[in-house]
Amino acid sequence: MRQDLLDLPAKNGVGASCVALPPGEWPTLLDFLAQQFPAIARAEWQGRMLRGDVLDAQGAMLQPDTPYRPRARVYYYRDLPQEPRIPFDETVIFQDEYLVVADKPHFLPVTPGGRYLQETLLVRLKRRLGIEALAPVHRIDRETAGLVLLAVRPDTRDAYSALFRDRAVHKTYEAIAPWRADLAFPMVYRSRLVEGESFMTMREAPGQPNSETLIDVVERQGDMARYRLEPHTGRRHQLRVQMAALGLPIVHDQMYPQLQPEAAQGELADYSRPLKLLAMSLAFTDPVTKEARRFESALRLDFD
Repeated sequence: MRQDLLDLPAKNGVGASCVALPPGEWPTLLDFLAQQFPAIARAEWQGRMLRGDVLDAQGAMLQPDTPYRPRARVYYYRDLPQEPRIPFDETVIFQDEYLVVADKPHFLPVTPGGRYLQETLLVRLKRRLGIEALAPVHRIDRETAGLVLLAVRPDTRDAYSALFRDRAVHKTYEAIAPWRADLAFPMVYRSRLVEGESFMTMREAPGQPNSETLIDVVERQGDMARYRLEPHTGRRHQLRVQMAALGLPIVHDQMYPQLQPEAAQGELADYSRPLKLLAMSLAFTDPVTKEARRFESALRLDFD
């Protein structure tokens, strides 16, 4: 599945998705869509077609009785009519002709996916700012709060994305996690991260390290501490996995809860228990304006 191969306008901040039709003998396009996407009811696909939300490569509406044509491209708009609102708001802390920098709250995904569509940072900002071409140039987890950088213009988007690919951005996070008197800080922690056994998880494995984080203690309260984390690499869930591996699982981490047996992985979000991880600051030399940029989140993590 790919997006925006045809220059279609967004609807409610969401661009059209595209599917290339494989060889097959489905009688109609509706038959194919209902089988290809079983999570979406046949009646829902029929409704989308009748609303004009399923289009051909020329942008023409496709009807439920449209014959199936292998190798054609079909464009469609996603819709989640019963999507609940995530009860936290994003804040735009900077905007110019090239960049938008937003403070993302906990629980809000950056981009659409799965059961999240309108309730994502990207779609909210597109609707709020009226910038259809807006696109994030990096990601943070849905559970993580803090700074997200988004490009305003397609012609400069890759220049900003390259900053993250080339590790030219200095990133600082904060986390609340247990205190261990037997560990010496600051420390540089390196490990090899690979795909985990569960969906979308990561784990440490023997071998050449491919992730590195500078870890230090900012303050201590009883048996808990506030840590400053400066990742040199950007592996998925890097900070969460490495802190857990040190015996310092981040508070309310439901995915890597080694020392938090009360946290049940896979449960619905409990808004009273946000992951105590914050993308605190971003610093880099702007590849377009050549200015030194530094942004800091206005959010703060509290000790429970």
